[in-house]
Amino acid sequence: MDYGISIATAADSWKMAKRAEEVGFARAGFFDTHLLNAELFAAMGAACTATAKIRLATHVLIPSNRIAPVAASGLATLNALAPGRIEFGISTGFTARRTMGLSRVKLSDVKEYVRIVQGLLADETLEWTFEGKRRKIRFLNPEIGAINLEDPIPLYISSIGPKARDLAAELGAGWICPVGNPQLAERAMADMKSRWRAAGRDPKNLRSIAEISGCVLADGEPYDSARAKDEAGPTVMMLLHDAVENEQFGSAHGAPPPPLVAALERYREVYRRFEPADARYLANHRGHLMFLKPEERDICTGELIRGFTWTATRRELQDRVRALRDLGFSQVTVQVRHGRPRMIEDWAEVFSGV
Repeated sequence: MDYGISIATAADSWKMAKRAEEVGFARAGFFDTHLLNAELFAAMGAACTATAKIRLATHVLIPSNRIAPVAASGLATLNALAPGRIEFGISTGFTARRTMGLSRVKLSDVKEYVRIVQGLLADETLEWTFEGKRRKIRFLNPEIGAINLEDPIPLYISSIGPKARDLAAELGAGWICPVGNPQLAERAMADMKSRWRAAGRDPKNLRSIAEISGCVLADGEPYDSARAKDEAGPTVMMLLHDAVENEQFGSAHGAPPPPLVAALERYREVYRRFEPADARYLANHRGHLMFLKPEERDICTGELIRGFTWTATRRELQDRVRALRDLGFSQVTVQVRHGRPRMIEDWAEVFSGV
């Protein structure tokens, strides 16, 4: 098993990718949320030139953010800058869509998008539908070296629900699994392996990434310390950002569990004050998975951080990561908060002792 980081993309995210490489991380993934973060292909291009061996991934690309030929060109361009180090992660979209007042992309559209991107990367001539017409497309002169279609670009699908896991199994894609706690990880892995087998695939060939988030506590440090809130709190609030808009957009994470209900009611009162009233999603997702807004700090309690994030001491976290390894996960990726580069060092110490 190896380890990675995921980054709320900024123009200078190459610095985090470079440091992650230096301390032994194998992969750096970049968020794709245009109205919240920087443009991931630009940021990944800088990371390509600043690093030498770490794998760089769209983590995860959202189909509606750019048409498929543009995504294929972007991936092939990165592949020319960092041959064999690029990965294509994709999903239906949560924050990237909510920040524009939209619900998730249909899985059927994701499947078609992947078909087009992978076909172009395989140097095929294929048909796609755009602006109401069916047309043939291909890369016209890849032989000149402007892009790289030679080195493979692995596909990963981030999936929580059963239908998305079925798609990952159908396509033989790597699987990105957001993991709230070890118990959820065990159930998720068992479910994914069953779907992998149902698709006629050997579970030994399943490439799986457990994505976690949290704070590495010092001995005696409380779960509600300022540092723990800064590093783990955005994950708690991500769940509330989702739940408070369930009726409008549908849930990305299912019904909130009982421990979150009281916090959700508190946050609902905050949400009702957001302006403009016809686009409260704009304020709701400000800072999403990056930082806590001032009005969120009291809602994000130590109890919630303990229950819904991977916040614990280094030794406790090492035991949890070993459990993920024993379940068969290929990699553990940890979210690094915007402006908190020290998290790279803290988590490198955790992983080095596993």
